[in-house]
Amino acid sequence: MDSDRTFLVVVDMQNDFIDGPLGTPEAAAIVPRVIDRIGSFEGTVVCTLDTHGDDYHETREGRMLPVPHCIRGTPGWLMPDPVEAALTARGVLCFEKPTFGSVDLAEFLRESGAVSVGVIGLCTDICVVSNALMIRAFLPDADVWVDVSCCAGSTPEMHSSALETMRSCQVRIIGNERCRSGRPIFFIG
Repeated sequence: MDSDRTFLVVVDMQNDFIDGPLGTPEAAAIVPRVIDRIGSFEGTVVCTLDTHGDDYHETREGRMLPVPHCIRGTPGWLMPDPVEAALTARGVLCFEKPTFGSVDLAEFLRESGAVSVGVIGLCTDICVVSNALMIRAFLPDADVWVDVSCCAGSTPEMHSSALETMRSCQVRIIGNERCRSGRPIFFIG
């Protein structure tokens, strides 16, 4: 595959979603795998940053989710040092977004002629699914895929539901996760 037209999108790997007010043990667990994926990916890596201002409570999201998070310039808005180092080593382009999906990211990928776009990061059921479906809409003939081993949701149940939604919309689900019995489930295609 043409690596100039192959992209990896790292969604919102920020402290507030890992160990901050919206963090989960599952989010903390994927950090090393995300770092490995960034370093080993053969193609272009880009990322998104959930970015809010001091007026967060006045926004629709702030009224619906009254947990201030990813306020520009705060420690929670930043990425853990190892994630940031991995992205910096790749010279990534970052897209700040005030809401779940990034139109700027989808337009960039379309203008770049992307033929394959992988999506990893946080949270599977909010920003990962929003960006994956937006990319699918902007690039209807591209191979859009999500690596479940590098994603975590708000809850394990919401993570699984988001994967099913994406699969229904022809987003390819790869990697593995553990089902309730503890056995690995492998998703290919």
